[in-house]
Amino acid sequence: MNKLIAQTLIASSVAFAALAPAHAADQEKERTNSVGQYVDDSTITAKVKAKHAEDKLVSAMGVNVETKQGVVILSGKAKSADEKQRAEQLARQVEGVKSISNKIDVAPAS
Repeated sequence: MNKLIAQTLIASSVAFAALAPAHAADQEKERTNSVGQYVDDSTITAKVKAKHAEDKLVSAMGVNVETKQGVVILSGKAKSADEKQRAEQLARQVEGVKSISNKIDVAPAS
């Protein structure tokens, strides 16, 4: 009986030891993809913000930019529908942008 338990424990340990490196490699790949995606998203955000800052119609201070997995999320306030549309148009010009969620509110200056 003790011999059977010992053999089962040894077999389980060997199987676990064989699978552990594969699991660790998968986790490392996932972690690397997450870091790479974060860097890509940060780069996209910076490029969109730079385009907004260079543009005469878009208020870079009024429009917020966030990127998640290549999806650019625009929020904040615009003084006109033209400014809202221009902010989206500029974001579409940035390489790596998969889609845009334009949540900018149009609130004319009083």
